[in-house]
Amino acid sequence: MTQSTWRERAGTPFTCEKQPAHGPRGMAVSNHPLASAAGLEMLAAGGNAVDAAVAMQFALTVVEPMMVGLIGGTTCHIRLADGSHRILDGMSAVPKMGHPDMYKPVPGAAPEVYDVEGQENLVGPKSVATPGSLRAWCLALERFGTMSLADVMQPAIRHAARGFAVTPYLSDCIKDAGPDLSKDKLAAALLLPNGTPLKPGERLVQAQYAEALTLVSQQGEKALHGGPLGDLLVECMEKTGGFVRRDDLTGYKVEERAPIRGHYRGWEILGPPPPAASGVHIAQMLNILEAYDIAKMGFGTVDTLHLLAEVLKIAFADRAEASGDPDFVKVPVERIVSRDYADQRRKLLDIARARNWTGGLGTGGLQAAEGQDTTHLTVADGKGNVVSTTQTINSLFGARFIVPGTGMIPNNYMNNYDPRRGNALSIAPGKRVTTSMSPMMALRDGKVRYALGLPGGRKIFPSALQALLNLIDHGMTLQEAVEAPRIWTEGPVLEVEHGIPAPVRQGLEARGHTLKVMPTVAGGMNAIQFHDDGTMTGAACWRADGTAAALGGGLARAGVRFVLPQ
Repeated sequence: MTQSTWRERAGTPFTCEKQPAHGPRGMAVSNHPLASAAGLEMLAAGGNAVDAAVAMQFALTVVEPMMVGLIGGTTCHIRLADGSHRILDGMSAVPKMGHPDMYKPVPGAAPEVYDVEGQENLVGPKSVATPGSLRAWCLALERFGTMSLADVMQPAIRHAARGFAVTPYLSDCIKDAGPDLSKDKLAAALLLPNGTPLKPGERLVQAQYAEALTLVSQQGEKALHGGPLGDLLVECMEKTGGFVRRDDLTGYKVEERAPIRGHYRGWEILGPPPPAASGVHIAQMLNILEAYDIAKMGFGTVDTLHLLAEVLKIAFADRAEASGDPDFVKVPVERIVSRDYADQRRKLLDIARARNWTGGLGTGGLQAAEGQDTTHLTVADGKGNVVSTTQTINSLFGARFIVPGTGMIPNNYMNNYDPRRGNALSIAPGKRVTTSMSPMMALRDGKVRYALGLPGGRKIFPSALQALLNLIDHGMTLQEAVEAPRIWTEGPVLEVEHGIPAPVRQGLEARGHTLKVMPTVAGGMNAIQFHDDGTMTGAACWRADGTAAALGGGLARAGVRFVLPQ
């Protein structure tokens, strides 16, 4: 479908706010321009997409400290030039000291609410889970990169030591988390000098964190997983009642997993497997949707959005029954992604009326809580290597304190576990968190055509699904696909962005949906499109400080010299 055709049929017109980037030799897209520039620097130096991705990840810990850090979790999707795909699972896990009764649940809380007394699983040292990000990044570089850790870390060290200009986005995040950050002396001194959140344009210098990064560049992941940074983290945990210990750090292992492979209208869609819920449920929803002519129904029409809402509710109902760490919870992947199961669920769908959905798998019940403050990057080198990776410290500024002597803000991933006994997501030592992270790739005839992902907690994989439909069914440009208005629901309330017009919202309400208009659904998407002529397009949307940076040009023509006249 051409761009003009989808616009003729659209119920929700919109105009893009950003411009894409184009280039033949490399593309780096992230939610901060300095991180994208770090990736481009590695590509320009002859590095591959993995080198660039790791440089970007470290840079993001500096320029997006509210979203990502070394004491966090990562889901990384790598496609190598040989056509192979692998998922590196560096998600956080319950410390060995963890047990089902380690917190006191707030009496009377709903099953999906994991509140505990004193917010111990949300803010402070008791909310910190065993991290995996640093070990995942270093493993990716060691196995698939070409550059040294010291080289790829230089942009991050430089920006931490010299400082960078605070964006309005970062300033707003500091304000939001200010009441908690102000309770920690180190965080308050860094982010709220004189009791006031850093303003847009002010410089954020992280000298102590620059020293920590330098140590990592010299010692590798062992600096945290068994070395001096880890010792400082453990010392902090022991003094303040946290649970992470040295053997948690040294014993953590990054898991390499095979991606989930779904099929849709001749496309192959690849995403992460459990403990991620994304690949499984995107494949499931595409199976259901394939029976409908989405292109003819039109983008953002009442019919299309109603259908999407119902399919999302189906996916979340099934996710509530079967999702989690496969070492602890049986996840019936084959059944969820089967065509037969899609047929069963589709038969119950009413195209004219919203309905309540329950799980159809009969495997019990769970609810997965997730922080929505995450970041994503997508990068390609023009030689066939592509990386789509999502990383986080869970909530905004994670546990909302700085580990003394390190400059590092740790995760608060313990908030993702059920503090009550006997449930699928109850706390158990070593259990990894369930995640909606969706570093996705779409292939046609075996060739990667799109790579994309975004932050946003439980809203991630529904948003990634919508972007795929925008590209495959509606024929949008890449920039249009990532910026297009989104919806999200998992049950009672249908969230719609402001871009969905009033007549469409009224039509959805007439079909039984209860609407809530939101400024955004999920966060800033980063995507790359691969063209037949070998060029690439990169796009980032308006929901974050997203920036696409392309490597064009090339070396001089063979034999050319600059000669001055004699």
